[in-house]
Amino acid sequence: MMDFEKARVNMVDSQIRTTDVTSHSVLMAFVNVPREAFVPQAQQTIAYRDENVQICPASDGRPARYLTAPSPLAKLLQLAAITKDDVVLEVGCGTGYVSAVLSQLAGSVVAIDNDEKLVEAATETLAKLGYDNVAAVVSDLEKGYVSEAPYDLIFVNGAVEFIPDALLDQLRDGGRLVTVVGYGNSAKATVYSRASTGISVTTSFNASVKPLPGFQKAKEFVF
Repeated sequence: MMDFEKARVNMVDSQIRTTDVTSHSVLMAFVNVPREAFVPQAQQTIAYRDENVQICPASDGRPARYLTAPSPLAKLLQLAAITKDDVVLEVGCGTGYVSAVLSQLAGSVVAIDNDEKLVEAATETLAKLGYDNVAAVVSDLEKGYVSEAPYDLIFVNGAVEFIPDALLDQLRDGGRLVTVVGYGNSAKATVYSRASTGISVTTSFNASVKPLPGFQKAKEFVF
């Protein structure tokens, strides 16, 4: 029987601390949340490897979905600078692992996904483990969740080509949206910040994570 608690500590010490993650709250969130509970049973033994873990195969025209590898995920959450005063929207919650980590860092979390089965799984696991400051709901990823806006932080959980205005409009003044823009090794961790003067964009470290469905630019027709 695998010692998941030991694997969790090893993940934090050997994968996350070694990639310049120094935030105590982020490190403790990764120590506390059982990653294995949010992946299919057949994948539990690889839950703590520093790699993306498939949580849902491709089907019915939908792409496969993945749980992001620990080190880039931790770096993104550190970049987000989350506090207990923050109301957070997570876009693309999958089975709820990142929702659970966010729940340790923020005041409250609205977690959305466009896959009903994933939202059901997330809701069940989050409730079973007692993460009661998270609500997982079904919604179009690119539309966000207007009824609970504005948000202090929007965390887009996967790589995208662009961020639609509909999401940026749900940030409060002083709020920020954190995601990875681009695909592959040249993709960049990116922060969109809202101020009274508009939206500013800053890029940070390179981060290769799996794409989130949608968020692709329309292909231009070339004569």
